Amino acid sequence: MTPRPTWADSADVVVIGTGAAGLAAALAAHRAGRRVIVLSKAGSQRKSTATHYAQGGIAVVLPGNDDSVEAHVADTLAAGAGLCDADAVCSIVADGYRAVSELVGDGARFDESLPGQWAVTREGGHSRRRIVHAGGDATGAEVQRALDQAAAMLDIRGGHVALRVLHDGTAVTGVSVGNADGFGIISAPSVILASGGLGQLYGATTNPEGATGDGIALALWAGVPVSDLEFIQFHPTMLHAAGSGGARRPLVTEAIRGEGAILLDSQGNSVTAGVHPMGDLAPRDVVAAAIDERLRATGDPCVFLDARGIDNFAARFPTVTASCRAAGIDPVRQPIPVVPGAHYSCGGVVTDVYGQTELPGLFAAGEVARTGMHGANRLASNSLLEGLVVGGRAGKAAAAHAASAGRVRASAPDPIVHTAPGRRALQKAMSRDASVVRDAAGLNRLSEKLSGARERTIASRGDFEDIALALTARAVAAAALARTESRGCHHRAEFADAAPEQARSSVLRLAEDQASVLVEALAVVG
Repeated sequence: MTPRPTWADSADVVVIGTGAAGLAAALAAHRAGRRVIVLSKAGSQRKSTATHYAQGGIAVVLPGNDDSVEAHVADTLAAGAGLCDADAVCSIVADGYRAVSELVGDGARFDESLPGQWAVTREGGHSRRRIVHAGGDATGAEVQRALDQAAAMLDIRGGHVALRVLHDGTAVTGVSVGNADGFGIISAPSVILASGGLGQLYGATTNPEGATGDGIALALWAGVPVSDLEFIQFHPTMLHAAGSGGARRPLVTEAIRGEGAILLDSQGNSVTAGVHPMGDLAPRDVVAAAIDERLRATGDPCVFLDARGIDNFAARFPTVTASCRAAGIDPVRQPIPVVPGAHYSCGGVVTDVYGQTELPGLFAAGEVARTGMHGANRLASNSLLEGLVVGGRAGKAAAAHAASAGRVRASAPDPIVHTAPGRRALQKAMSRDASVVRDAAGLNRLSEKLSGARERTIASRGDFEDIALALTARAVAAAALARTESRGCHHRAEFADAAPEQARSSVLRLAEDQASVLVEALAVVG
């Protein structure tokens, strides 16, 4: 339960999150003339977002080369394993160059092969070299820097935790917030969820500490559906570091394999030979599953990415080089130890390609949203693309909704009884029972553990995050149990193949008792 509010404020648009999608949305709403408040859980924005840590780049079709929107769409649909919304994919991909050009207008600078010509690389699942990048493998840091600079004039409030999306049963009225001054309410006709992912469900993740599934929980509490949560992408190559339990671990960008690095086990055997025609450049779910299977067979703690054949490795991949050397590994002379790590949620809050949910005034963009772009498995470097495109669109749509709705006044929400296990216990259970490969026995064991969790009161950010993680975990477990097949990045040990009749998205809502997550029959999401 949450104490009664002690302060109040108002805005036209409230944006929850300060990554690529959140700041793109906030800037768009601000430029449309609306009063915008941006909320961030972190006391400092520096390195607090998943955007900052994105390495590979942005997948975008550039004019004047051998690429095309149709080719990018085809690659995305192939990776999505039958669950992408083709119209959504086409809409977002076609708008990519405009969105990236707008980002450049806000100060972003990408690597160039020739003066005035962006350098492009290739990553797993892509049939063309279409990944633009910055600082070699520091694209996310450059995107975040440019957006932070452009958004410097906005009202960005650090140390503010969004606790509930408020509504009157027909439309959004604001947000319940916790900060150092206590609990308060910000009245607003438009709210944009851009809170990022859920990687902190697991003990091994590339996500920052704030990736606790907040937006999923906020949407469910507001009565809004979420979809495709069983499809959690495990990045195949996360730097292996024993004993880091729950802390963010550096990923080793897929672009390294795009430049010729190979995956080997401890005996020097290829990990992906015979698994997929694209070998080490197969889609991420294929490579992650191949690594998981090899580790189960050998009992080894990790496999190895051999990048010793790449010229000028340290200059091309300075971020990876620094991470490796900090761990005592010289990637120029040694293979890099890697394991799959929880990286990206392909599902999320159900929206259209403009970020609108089924609740008027509530929008979502970025990793927290399910537009239909990713389907059952995200194609590499489509995440920043989607965040920039849909974030900007959501900001404009939220501004328009606020203008038409006028002033609103939010009331304190009805109390909810929350339950959640401790963070480490949850991560251990999720890592054991809902990781790269799942089965019914493990998922049922996970669900029972979550059902028996103790009651919790929200007295701090940590309390709220534990509660959000627990609700998100219940949704993931329910969706994974309902999908009795292997598809995309969802692998069921007892159902090794895809079932054609299950080529539909899972849709989940919170039950009326607020204590359980209900899975609607696998269905087409409009």
